[in-house]
Amino acid sequence: VQLQASGGGLVQPGGSLRLSCEASGSIFSINAMNWYRQAPGKQRELVATITSDSSTTYADSVKGRFTISRDNAKNTVYLQMNSLKPEDTAVYYCNAVGYSGSYYDLDPFHSWGQGTLVTVSS
Repeated sequence: VQLQASGGGLVQPGGSLRLSCEASGSIFSINAMNWYRQAPGKQRELVATITSDSSTTYADSVKGRFTISRDNAKNTVYLQMNSLKPEDTAVYYCNAVGYSGSYYDLDPFHSWGQGTLVTVSS
């Protein structure tokens, strides 16, 4: 299963961006989709998670500003980022966990997208 992320770019503080990540391949089900980020010189951190029943969790640093959502028909996860701050600058990675193959031949997968750079600066 492959993940393709898009939507990063340069935005001023207080601005908004929407990231997208589409999963493709022989997907049977996707249990959870996640967004991580890694700022320069820092460890990768979990930003937001959405499960198959659309339950969501967020890192404290983004609560109230970021919204994760998913379109199951398109195998796509989104991250709407509002009120962006310079400290949100990072490479953002999408991640998906689920099963590929067919009902009688399931194979678990844990896939990462290639990362998309978000820069918040005036």
